Amino acid sequence: MTPRTILTSLAAAALLTGCSDGASGERARTQIWAVGSSTVFPFTTRVAENFGRNAPGGAPRVESMGTGGGIQAFCAGIGPQTPDVASASRPMTSGEFERCKTNGVVDIVEIKIGYDGIVVATARDGSDYDLRIQDLYLGLAKEVPEGAGFRANAATTWADVNPALSTDRIQVYGPPPTSGTRDAFLELGMSAGAEKIPALAALKASDEDRFEAVAHTLREDGHWIDSGENDNAIVQTLTRTPRALGVFGFSFLNQNASSVKAASIDGVMPSIETIADGSYPLARSMFIYVKKAHIGVTPGLQDFVREYLSDGAMAPSGYLADRGMIPLRADDLAAQRALATSMTPMTAPSTAD
Repeated sequence: MTPRTILTSLAAAALLTGCSDGASGERARTQIWAVGSSTVFPFTTRVAENFGRNAPGGAPRVESMGTGGGIQAFCAGIGPQTPDVASASRPMTSGEFERCKTNGVVDIVEIKIGYDGIVVATARDGSDYDLRIQDLYLGLAKEVPEGAGFRANAATTWADVNPALSTDRIQVYGPPPTSGTRDAFLELGMSAGAEKIPALAALKASDEDRFEAVAHTLREDGHWIDSGENDNAIVQTLTRTPRALGVFGFSFLNQNASSVKAASIDGVMPSIETIADGSYPLARSMFIYVKKAHIGVTPGLQDFVREYLSDGAMAPSGYLADRGMIPLRADDLAAQRALATSMTPMTAPSTAD
Protein backbone atom coordinates (compact mmCIF):
# COMPACT_ATOMS: atom_id res chain seq x y z
CA MET A 1 0.00 0.00 0.00
CA THR A 2 1.37 3.41 -0.93
CA PRO A 3 2.18 6.13 1.62
CA ARG A 4 -0.72 8.13 0.20
CA THR A 5 -3.27 5.50 1.23
CA ILE A 6 -5.23 6.80 4.17
CA LEU A 7 -7.12 4.50 6.50
CA THR A 8 -9.00 7.25 8.25
CA SER A 9 -10.54 4.90 10.81
CA LEU A 10 -8.42 3.69 13.71
CA ALA A 11 -10.32 0.43 13.47
CA ALA A 12 -9.77 -0.03 9.74
CA ALA A 13 -7.43 -3.01 9.99
CA ALA A 14 -10.28 -5.49 9.49
CA LEU A 15 -11.24 -4.81 5.88
CA LEU A 16 -13.43 -7.88 5.49
CA THR A 17 -16.11 -9.24 7.82
CA GLY A 18 -17.84 -12.56 8.22
CA CYS A 19 -20.82 -11.50 6.09
CA SER A 20 -21.01 -13.11 2.68
CA ASP A 21 -21.79 -11.28 -0.53
CA GLY A 22 -24.69 -13.07 -2.14
CA ALA A 23 -23.78 -11.89 -5.61
CA SER A 24 -20.23 -13.20 -5.63
CA GLY A 25 -19.98 -15.61 -2.72
CA GLU A 26 -17.04 -13.57 -1.42
CA ARG A 27 -16.79 -12.07 2.02
CA ALA A 28 -18.37 -8.62 2.06
CA ARG A 29 -16.76 -5.45 3.36
CA THR A 30 -18.30 -3.35 6.08
CA GLN A 31 -15.94 -0.46 5.27
CA ILE A 32 -16.62 1.84 2.33
CA TRP A 33 -13.72 1.96 -0.15
CA ALA A 34 -13.05 5.04 -2.31
CA VAL A 35 -10.19 5.48 -4.80
CA GLY A 36 -9.15 8.02 -7.42
CA SER A 37 -8.08 11.59 -8.04
CA SER A 38 -5.25 13.20 -6.09
CA THR A 39 -7.07 16.54 -6.45
CA VAL A 40 -10.31 15.16 -4.97
CA PHE A 41 -8.41 13.09 -2.36
CA PRO A 42 -8.30 15.82 0.36
CA PHE A 43 -12.04 16.39 0.00
CA THR A 44 -12.98 12.69 0.11
CA THR A 45 -10.67 12.21 3.09
CA ARG A 46 -12.40 15.05 4.95
CA VAL A 47 -15.85 13.63 4.19
CA ALA A 48 -14.65 10.19 5.30
CA GLU A 49 -13.39 11.56 8.60
CA ASN A 50 -16.66 13.34 9.30
CA PHE A 51 -18.86 10.45 8.16
CA GLY A 52 -16.76 7.86 9.99
CA ARG A 53 -17.65 9.14 13.45
CA ASN A 54 -20.95 7.25 13.25
CA ALA A 55 -20.43 4.91 10.27
CA PRO A 56 -21.29 1.23 10.76
CA GLY A 57 -17.99 0.07 9.27
CA GLY A 58 -15.79 2.87 10.56
CA ALA A 59 -14.43 5.67 8.41
CA PRO A 60 -14.13 4.86 4.70
CA ARG A 61 -10.82 3.76 3.27
CA VAL A 62 -9.62 6.45 0.84
CA GLU A 63 -6.78 5.94 -1.66
CA SER A 64 -5.15 8.43 -4.02
CA MET A 65 -4.06 6.85 -7.30
CA GLY A 66 -5.09 9.39 -9.92
CA THR A 67 -8.37 9.69 -11.80
CA GLY A 68 -7.38 7.18 -14.47
CA GLY A 69 -6.02 4.64 -12.00
CA GLY A 70 -9.02 5.02 -9.71
CA ILE A 71 -11.56 4.52 -12.48
CA GLN A 72 -9.60 1.51 -13.74
CA ALA A 73 -9.85 -0.10 -10.29
CA PHE A 74 -13.51 0.89 -10.00
CA CYS A 75 -14.29 -0.64 -13.41
CA ALA A 76 -12.59 -3.97 -12.61
CA GLY A 77 -15.87 -5.56 -11.53
CA ILE A 78 -18.57 -5.87 -8.90
CA GLY A 79 -17.96 -7.20 -5.39
CA PRO A 80 -15.95 -6.55 -2.21
CA GLN A 81 -12.60 -6.87 -3.97
CA THR A 82 -13.37 -3.70 -5.97
CA PRO A 83 -13.96 -0.10 -4.80
CA ASP A 84 -17.41 1.33 -4.15
CA VAL A 85 -16.51 4.86 -5.23
CA ALA A 86 -14.14 6.46 -7.74
CA SER A 87 -13.34 10.15 -7.44
CA ALA A 88 -12.40 12.08 -10.57
CA SER A 89 -11.18 15.53 -11.51
CA ARG A 90 -12.70 15.15 -14.98
CA PRO A 91 -15.69 13.23 -16.37
CA MET A 92 -15.47 9.51 -17.06
CA THR A 93 -14.61 8.89 -20.72
CA SER A 94 -16.54 6.74 -23.17
CA GLY A 95 -13.69 4.20 -23.19
CA GLU A 96 -13.77 3.92 -19.39
CA PHE A 97 -17.54 3.60 -19.44
CA GLU A 98 -17.34 0.75 -21.95
CA ARG A 99 -14.65 -1.02 -19.92
CA CYS A 100 -16.91 -0.82 -16.87
CA LYS A 101 -19.76 -2.39 -18.85
CA THR A 102 -17.49 -5.14 -20.16
CA ASN A 103 -16.61 -6.06 -16.56
CA GLY A 104 -20.22 -6.04 -15.37
CA VAL A 105 -20.20 -2.55 -13.83
CA VAL A 106 -23.35 -1.42 -15.62
CA ASP A 107 -25.14 0.85 -13.13
CA ILE A 108 -22.84 3.79 -12.41
CA VAL A 109 -24.12 6.89 -10.64
CA GLU A 110 -22.26 10.09 -11.54
CA ILE A 111 -22.38 12.81 -8.85
CA LYS A 112 -20.87 16.24 -9.44
CA ILE A 113 -19.35 17.41 -6.15
CA GLY A 114 -17.91 20.85 -6.89
CA TYR A 115 -15.60 22.95 -9.00
CA ASP A 116 -11.87 23.39 -9.21
CA GLY A 117 -9.46 25.17 -11.50
CA ILE A 118 -6.15 24.09 -12.95
CA VAL A 119 -3.51 26.65 -12.19
CA VAL A 120 -0.18 27.40 -13.79
CA ALA A 121 1.92 28.72 -10.94
CA THR A 122 5.41 29.66 -9.86
CA ALA A 123 7.21 30.46 -6.62
CA ARG A 124 6.24 33.71 -4.87
CA ASP A 125 9.62 35.18 -5.81
CA GLY A 126 9.43 33.95 -9.42
CA SER A 127 8.47 35.94 -12.51
CA ASP A 128 4.92 37.16 -13.02
CA TYR A 129 3.12 35.53 -15.95
CA ASP A 130 0.13 36.72 -17.97
CA LEU A 131 -0.23 33.80 -20.35
CA ARG A 132 -2.43 33.65 -23.41
CA ILE A 133 -4.14 30.29 -23.73
CA GLN A 134 -2.17 29.64 -26.95
CA ASP A 135 1.10 30.19 -25.06
CA LEU A 136 0.47 26.91 -23.25
CA TYR A 137 0.31 25.00 -26.52
CA LEU A 138 3.22 26.87 -28.14
CA GLY A 139 5.44 26.37 -25.11
CA LEU A 140 4.59 22.78 -24.21
CA ALA A 141 3.49 20.91 -27.34
CA LYS A 142 5.91 18.38 -28.79
CA GLU A 143 5.17 19.64 -32.32
CA VAL A 144 4.16 23.08 -33.59
CA PRO A 145 3.00 24.17 -37.06
CA GLU A 146 5.52 25.13 -39.72
CA GLY A 147 4.45 25.78 -43.28
CA ALA A 148 2.07 23.05 -44.38
CA GLY A 149 3.24 20.63 -41.68
CA PHE A 150 4.75 20.40 -38.21
CA ARG A 151 8.20 20.54 -36.68
CA ALA A 152 9.67 19.72 -33.29
CA ASN A 153 9.10 22.49 -30.77
CA ALA A 154 12.36 24.45 -30.52
CA ALA A 155 11.23 27.14 -28.03
CA THR A 156 13.52 27.21 -25.00
CA THR A 157 12.26 30.31 -23.17
CA TRP A 158 8.80 31.76 -22.67
CA ALA A 159 9.93 34.85 -24.59
CA ASP A 160 10.47 32.56 -27.62
CA VAL A 161 6.75 31.76 -27.41
CA ASN A 162 5.53 35.28 -26.71
CA PRO A 163 7.90 38.30 -26.56
CA ALA A 164 5.78 39.79 -23.78
CA LEU A 165 6.72 36.92 -21.45
CA SER A 166 9.75 36.25 -19.28
CA THR A 167 13.07 35.09 -20.69
CA ASP A 168 13.01 32.28 -18.12
CA ARG A 169 13.62 28.79 -19.49
CA ILE A 170 10.48 26.76 -20.21
CA GLN A 171 10.48 24.29 -17.33
CA VAL A 172 7.06 23.04 -16.26
CA TYR A 173 6.36 20.39 -13.62
CA GLY A 174 2.99 18.69 -14.05
CA PRO A 175 0.91 15.60 -13.40
CA PRO A 176 1.45 12.23 -15.14
CA PRO A 177 -0.83 10.60 -17.74
CA THR A 178 -2.91 8.79 -15.06
CA SER A 179 -4.00 12.11 -13.55
CA GLY A 180 -7.36 13.74 -14.19
CA THR A 181 -5.61 17.09 -13.78
CA ARG A 182 -3.37 16.15 -16.72
CA ASP A 183 -6.39 15.13 -18.81
CA ALA A 184 -8.21 18.36 -18.00
CA PHE A 185 -5.12 20.46 -18.69
CA LEU A 186 -4.73 18.84 -22.10
CA GLU A 187 -8.36 19.56 -22.97
CA LEU A 188 -8.87 22.98 -21.36
CA GLY A 189 -5.36 24.35 -21.90
CA MET A 190 -3.54 22.60 -24.73
CA SER A 191 -6.50 21.94 -27.05
CA ALA A 192 -8.07 25.33 -26.38
CA GLY A 193 -4.72 26.99 -27.04
CA ALA A 194 -4.16 25.04 -30.23
CA GLU A 195 -7.54 26.14 -31.56
CA LYS A 196 -6.35 29.77 -31.39
CA ILE A 197 -3.74 28.99 -34.05
CA PRO A 198 -5.24 29.14 -37.57
CA ALA A 199 -3.37 26.10 -38.93
CA LEU A 200 -4.54 23.97 -36.05
CA ALA A 201 -8.11 25.28 -36.17
CA ALA A 202 -8.16 24.19 -39.81
CA LEU A 203 -6.71 20.81 -38.87
CA LYS A 204 -9.44 20.29 -36.27
CA ALA A 205 -12.10 21.04 -38.86
CA SER A 206 -10.63 18.49 -41.29
CA ASP A 207 -9.18 15.78 -39.02
CA GLU A 208 -10.20 15.96 -35.37
CA ASP A 209 -8.25 12.84 -34.36
CA ARG A 210 -5.02 14.23 -35.80
CA PHE A 211 -5.70 17.59 -34.14
CA GLU A 212 -6.14 15.93 -30.75
CA ALA A 213 -2.97 13.88 -31.17
CA VAL A 214 -0.95 17.02 -31.91
CA ALA A 215 -2.59 19.18 -29.24
CA HIS A 216 -2.37 16.55 -26.49
CA THR A 217 1.23 15.41 -27.01
CA LEU A 218 3.52 17.18 -24.56
CA ARG A 219 7.23 17.77 -25.00
CA GLU A 220 9.67 15.01 -24.05
CA ASP A 221 12.85 17.09 -24.15
CA GLY A 222 12.94 18.20 -20.51
CA HIS A 223 10.74 21.28 -20.81
CA TRP A 224 7.71 19.40 -19.42
CA ILE A 225 8.47 17.13 -16.45
CA ASP A 226 6.01 14.50 -15.18
CA SER A 227 6.00 14.85 -11.40
CA GLY A 228 3.77 12.15 -9.97
CA GLU A 229 0.25 12.25 -8.55
CA ASN A 230 1.10 14.36 -5.49
CA ASP A 231 0.21 17.99 -6.22
CA ASN A 232 1.88 19.08 -2.99
CA ALA A 233 5.15 17.67 -4.32
CA ILE A 234 4.88 19.99 -7.34
CA VAL A 235 4.30 22.95 -5.02
CA GLN A 236 7.40 22.02 -3.03
CA THR A 237 9.44 21.70 -6.24
CA LEU A 238 8.50 25.25 -7.22
CA THR A 239 9.76 26.65 -3.94
CA ARG A 240 13.14 25.04 -4.69
CA THR A 241 13.08 26.02 -8.39
CA PRO A 242 11.72 29.59 -8.48
CA ARG A 243 12.10 30.03 -12.25
CA ALA A 244 10.00 26.94 -13.02
CA LEU A 245 6.23 26.68 -13.45
CA GLY A 246 3.90 24.00 -12.12
CA VAL A 247 0.47 22.71 -13.12
CA PHE A 248 -1.88 21.59 -10.32
CA GLY A 249 -5.32 22.12 -8.80
CA PHE A 250 -6.54 25.46 -7.44
CA SER A 251 -7.16 23.98 -3.99
CA PHE A 252 -3.41 23.38 -3.62
CA LEU A 253 -2.73 27.00 -4.63
CA ASN A 254 -5.19 28.12 -1.98
CA GLN A 255 -3.45 26.05 0.67
CA ASN A 256 0.04 27.27 -0.30
CA ALA A 257 -0.60 30.94 -1.12
CA SER A 258 2.36 32.02 1.01
CA SER A 259 4.84 30.10 -1.17
CA VAL A 260 3.40 30.04 -4.72
CA LYS A 261 1.45 32.38 -7.00
CA ALA A 262 -0.68 31.80 -10.08
CA ALA A 263 -0.28 33.04 -13.63
CA SER A 264 -3.28 34.66 -15.25
CA ILE A 265 -4.72 32.99 -18.35
CA ASP A 266 -6.09 35.34 -21.01
CA GLY A 267 -6.06 38.10 -18.41
CA VAL A 268 -8.11 36.18 -15.82
CA MET A 269 -6.67 35.10 -12.48
CA PRO A 270 -7.93 31.89 -10.88
CA SER A 271 -10.19 32.58 -7.90
CA ILE A 272 -13.27 31.13 -6.26
CA GLU A 273 -15.39 33.62 -8.20
CA THR A 274 -13.81 33.17 -11.65
CA ILE A 275 -13.82 29.38 -11.38
CA ALA A 276 -17.43 29.22 -10.17
CA ASP A 277 -18.69 31.50 -12.95
CA GLY A 278 -16.55 29.83 -15.65
CA SER A 279 -14.67 32.96 -16.70
CA TYR A 280 -11.31 31.40 -15.78
CA PRO A 281 -10.35 29.34 -18.86
CA LEU A 282 -9.03 26.33 -16.92
CA ALA A 283 -12.08 25.83 -14.67
CA ARG A 284 -13.46 22.28 -14.32
CA SER A 285 -15.98 20.16 -12.43
CA MET A 286 -15.13 17.32 -10.03
CA PHE A 287 -17.06 14.06 -9.63
CA ILE A 288 -17.53 10.90 -7.68
CA TYR A 289 -18.77 7.69 -9.34
CA VAL A 290 -20.74 5.19 -7.27
CA LYS A 291 -21.58 1.53 -7.98
CA LYS A 292 -25.32 1.17 -7.58
CA ALA A 293 -24.82 -2.61 -7.19
CA HIS A 294 -22.95 -1.89 -3.93
CA ILE A 295 -25.77 0.21 -2.44
CA GLY A 296 -27.33 -1.85 0.35
CA VAL A 297 -24.37 -4.27 0.29
CA THR A 298 -21.57 -2.01 1.57
CA PRO A 299 -23.12 -0.57 4.75
CA GLY A 300 -23.66 3.19 4.73
CA LEU A 301 -22.58 3.76 1.12
CA GLN A 302 -25.58 5.88 0.13
CA ASP A 303 -25.35 7.86 3.37
CA PHE A 304 -21.67 8.54 2.61
CA VAL A 305 -22.68 10.05 -0.74
CA ARG A 306 -25.32 12.16 1.01
CA GLU A 307 -22.71 13.37 3.51
CA TYR A 308 -20.63 14.62 0.57
CA LEU A 309 -23.60 16.79 -0.46
CA SER A 310 -24.72 17.83 3.02
CA ASP A 311 -25.03 21.43 4.18
CA GLY A 312 -22.12 20.91 6.55
CA ALA A 313 -19.88 19.90 3.66
CA MET A 314 -21.23 21.97 0.78
CA ALA A 315 -22.24 25.30 2.30
CA PRO A 316 -20.01 28.29 1.39
CA SER A 317 -18.70 28.09 4.95
CA GLY A 318 -18.73 24.27 4.99
CA TYR A 319 -15.83 22.02 5.79
CA LEU A 320 -15.05 21.29 2.13
CA ALA A 321 -14.83 24.99 1.35
CA ASP A 322 -12.27 25.18 4.15
CA ARG A 323 -10.22 22.62 2.19
CA GLY A 324 -10.42 24.73 -0.97
CA MET A 325 -13.38 23.24 -2.83
CA ILE A 326 -15.53 25.67 -4.77
CA PRO A 327 -19.11 24.65 -3.90
CA LEU A 328 -21.84 23.85 -6.40
CA ARG A 329 -24.42 26.49 -7.25
CA ALA A 330 -27.73 26.03 -5.43
CA ASP A 331 -29.62 24.63 -8.43
CA ASP A 332 -26.79 22.24 -9.27
CA LEU A 333 -26.52 21.10 -5.66
CA ALA A 334 -30.25 20.37 -5.56
CA ALA A 335 -29.95 18.26 -8.72
CA GLN A 336 -27.02 16.27 -7.33
CA ARG A 337 -28.86 15.67 -4.05
CA ALA A 338 -31.80 14.30 -6.02
CA LEU A 339 -29.38 11.91 -7.78
CA ALA A 340 -27.93 10.81 -4.45
CA THR A 341 -31.47 9.88 -3.34
CA SER A 342 -32.68 8.22 -6.54
CA MET A 343 -29.31 6.68 -7.44
CA THR A 344 -30.24 6.96 -11.11
CA PRO A 345 -27.40 5.49 -13.22
CA MET A 346 -25.78 7.47 -16.00
CA THR A 347 -26.74 6.28 -19.48
CA ALA A 348 -23.64 7.58 -21.25
CA PRO A 349 -20.50 9.53 -20.32
CA SER A 350 -20.50 13.28 -20.79
CA THR A 351 -17.15 13.27 -22.58
CA ALA A 352 -15.37 11.24 -25.25
CA ASP A 353 -11.88 9.74 -25.13
